[in-house]
Amino acid sequence: MPSRIRLVHWHPAEAIERAARLRSMGFVVDAEPLGDGASMKALRSEPPDAIVIDLSRLPSHGRTLAFVLRNSKSTRGIPLVFVEGEGGKLKRVRDMLPDAMYTTWAKIEKDIRKAIANPPREPIVPKSTSGGYSGTPLPKKFGIKESSTIGFIGAPKDFEKTLGQLPAGAKIIREPRIKCDVILCFAVMKKELMPRMKKAMKLSADSGLWLIWPKKSSGVPSDLSEDVVRNAGLGAGWVDFKVAAIDATWSGHKFAKRDRVRKK
Repeated sequence: MPSRIRLVHWHPAEAIERAARLRSMGFVVDAEPLGDGASMKALRSEPPDAIVIDLSRLPSHGRTLAFVLRNSKSTRGIPLVFVEGEGGKLKRVRDMLPDAMYTTWAKIEKDIRKAIANPPREPIVPKSTSGGYSGTPLPKKFGIKESSTIGFIGAPKDFEKTLGQLPAGAKIIREPRIKCDVILCFAVMKKELMPRMKKAMKLSADSGLWLIWPKKSSGVPSDLSEDVVRNAGLGAGWVDFKVAAIDATWSGHKFAKRDRVRKK
């Protein structure tokens, strides 16, 4: 059965052309202007398989619409596909919703099908249209405190920049050989996960271990998923008690030793 697409475009003539292109790819497309209460009510009562939002015109309108969709329970789980967009305006949307799909009209068919096949399991619900991840700085999210040692295992080379400013006295150690207060353990493939996880568990404080993997929406080739990572940690006798969106590429599970969780 053909997938149903809701196209949102703020230029009527271009909307007609883009809708025709999507129909030629086998999609059923609704491209009527969206904005009044009746059209939003219809969207909530009969959710499409994906919503495609063109950011080439009025990107702030697209960002606001996405905010409204994610803050409504009835539309939160619909895959969002943003098309085109430029510079800082596109970045603001990416910062607000890193778990959405971002593409161009040249790649639209493949990415729509990918978004439909991999809807967000825990859709991010932004608190404002200004972007960011729930407003919490990553060091605080990871539990990094003053004078903490942070061990990077398998981390991308530029992750220090992603992490941002650390509390006073906190120190990053790449591929540590000593115990650290917080361990950020990255893996892209299953074959990497187990050996890195075992090393991380030996070097981690009792409740300072994060296992981090690529989101499906990131485009990074990976055979990992939230379930695979969680089951690996549970199978090693640890308990997961927190999950977090880190950026547009990475998600993370925080683990603690089982006896440590009982004491809390």
